Amino acid sequence: MTPEISNITIWTVIIGMAVLNFAVRFPPIALVSRLDLPAPVLRWLSFVPIAVMGALVASEVLRPGGTWANPLTSPSVYAAIITALVFRATRSFLGATVAGMASFVLLQRLLPLVLR
Repeated sequence: MTPEISNITIWTVIIGMAVLNFAVRFPPIALVSRLDLPAPVLRWLSFVPIAVMGALVASEVLRPGGTWANPLTSPSVYAAIITALVFRATRSFLGATVAGMASFVLLQRLLPLVLR
């Protein structure tokens, strides 16, 4: 039998995590925002969000559900390629997202039939 956790405990943990998250992240951001950083550093920092997003997406595409997938038979890989091509052609994040979702659903249904 598992003990029941009260709503007060849950909200205390959520608020505590929010406060600690803010306390850890805000001071460096506040400090760096007041500094006049050199252009090469600013350029380097501009690539951080792209690199983080790329790492998150690549992890989910190549390891859906936490297990490695065969890239030749994985609908995730083909849908990611289609998404990238649509974004490259249209420069529309929304359009690429919709195209990626639609292609993933279609490929998830069609790929097993083609690979029989």
